Amino acid sequence: MVRTLAAAAGWVDEAGLALLFPKADIVLPSLWEQVAGEREVRWPSPPMEFLWSAKDELPAEGLVCVGKHLGRVVACIAPRLVPVLVAANGDAADDDPVVEAVRQLGPLTGPQLREATGLGKKEVERSVASLHHRLVLTSSHLVEQNGPWGALAHDLVTRKWSVPAVLPPRDEARRLLAAIVLDGARELTAADLGGALGWRRKEAAAILDEIAEGRDDEAGFRIWARR
Repeated sequence: MVRTLAAAAGWVDEAGLALLFPKADIVLPSLWEQVAGEREVRWPSPPMEFLWSAKDELPAEGLVCVGKHLGRVVACIAPRLVPVLVAANGDAADDDPVVEAVRQLGPLTGPQLREATGLGKKEVERSVASLHHRLVLTSSHLVEQNGPWGALAHDLVTRKWSVPAVLPPRDEARRLLAAIVLDGARELTAADLGGALGWRRKEAAAILDEIAEGRDDEAGFRIWARR
């Protein structure tokens, strides 16, 4: 059972790719299950108290990359795999005013981004969510503010995690990520892999054909397992 930040970071490093909380249609493991020992998410509970603070402390201390990077939900990425994920799924966003503000001013919270860009609250939230998904921005640290809750600051993925300028080839990176997901799930459909990593089913199927053995089940669905 995970009870400390160090243990959480160690588990994420071993898993490689994980979600913060389980999601029914995504085959990735979740940190919640390691903390709580069950899949059902319980509010409030001692495991939730730990995880709710850990999700901000892990990236703040440089232990785990946390952000809405997989499945459009909060994911936990082992730092060693951040360059691989950027190579596989990253996208440029040089003309985005939110990106430019963070690049010039450093990590910024939602309110700070609104002040820096002149954009409205919904516009900033949409932009930040999209930029997390595109591996441009990521969670940095929690900033104290008036009221009971802090505000999450966002930083450039490449700066926060020192992503090198030269990345692995895209196809190589995607094969590595597919192998990690397959090792964790033991067997996958193309929809499983595509849902976990945000790929089209046809592309997921082609990558699985390269790294795994496929078979059709009784219903005619193609399933891949390690050779």
